[in-house]
Amino acid sequence: MLMRRVLASALAVLAGGTVAVVLLQPHTATAERRGQSPVVIGHRGASAHRPEHTLLSYEAAIAMGADYIEPDLVSTKDHVLVARHENDITGTTDVAARPEFADRRVTKTVDGRPITGWFTEDFTLAELKTLRAKERVPDLRPDNTAFDGLAEIPTFEEVVRLAQSHGVGVYPETKHPTYFDSIGLSLEEPLLDTLNRLHVRKAYIQSFETANLRELSGRTKLPLIQLITSGGAPYDWVAAGDPRTYDDMVTPDGLREVARYADGVGVDTRRVVPAGADGRLLEPTTLVADAHRRRLDVHVWTIRNENSQLPADYRLGNPASPAYPRATGDVTGWLARLLDLGIDGAFCDDPAMGRAVVSRRG
Repeated sequence: MLMRRVLASALAVLAGGTVAVVLLQPHTATAERRGQSPVVIGHRGASAHRPEHTLLSYEAAIAMGADYIEPDLVSTKDHVLVARHENDITGTTDVAARPEFADRRVTKTVDGRPITGWFTEDFTLAELKTLRAKERVPDLRPDNTAFDGLAEIPTFEEVVRLAQSHGVGVYPETKHPTYFDSIGLSLEEPLLDTLNRLHVRKAYIQSFETANLRELSGRTKLPLIQLITSGGAPYDWVAAGDPRTYDDMVTPDGLREVARYADGVGVDTRRVVPAGADGRLLEPTTLVADAHRRRLDVHVWTIRNENSQLPADYRLGNPASPAYPRATGDVTGWLARLLDLGIDGAFCDDPAMGRAVVSRRG
């Protein structure tokens, strides 16, 4: 893959204005997959049904038909990758109730933001394994709190072995790579070591930053996904004083640059169909078509069932009801609309819903 990318870049320089044509070549895996069913990605497992980033959640996602399960990766003090949404574990574990760890509560600056809490990099794996996971958003998903206290924090290796035992893929995200580099706990080396040691062939690697994906493009043949939010900028650009933003990244020129090192983009759904101030959807953008011209897959995030997490067009029920925000809306209709626009995959909190929609269409 690296040699194809280098050759494509060299030919692009020689050919001047033919960059768009030449850069189609590195992404043969993407081109070969075009026309197959869109992939269903279990977002943090089946986080609509179990506390996120637990083996309980990943097992449920597999049973519900996910093609891939997604662990967000952070590091322990002894440089072991574990699955947590953030390195701040205050809201996702029972650490605040553990008196033996009371003195570990600190304030840190992560990606330019001060955060007070307990952080994975201040614990060894053995210490983290004594903690128990809990639901991160109990007000939105009160049923998930029934599983509080039952699950450990899983290592990346445990997640990979679970996926392999059931024949599904993994879709790891490196969280805050610039920050972890700054404290001597780089994420990319243990990530690749685990994937290579366990002979993983069905995987995507994703990041909101760019520098680590560029580095990884020369070190793995696994497909890479550039994550893109609805606003802001990659933190490695911010840290380097680069004025560009994610808005620049989704232009035709920006996507051409992404195609030099990645195989797809993982975008906020608002990049595909924007919403107005009232929450109702506007006309779709050209992002999907623009990305496909660069042979980039488009995976969208996040498809969630609850009314409060859906565009206003797809909410159902009585807005005056106290249960309205967490009631299930027309999530199948929303996902179907995105599939009509040509997306190649979706991160779903409820993989059973995603599988049902994709299978019905296929």
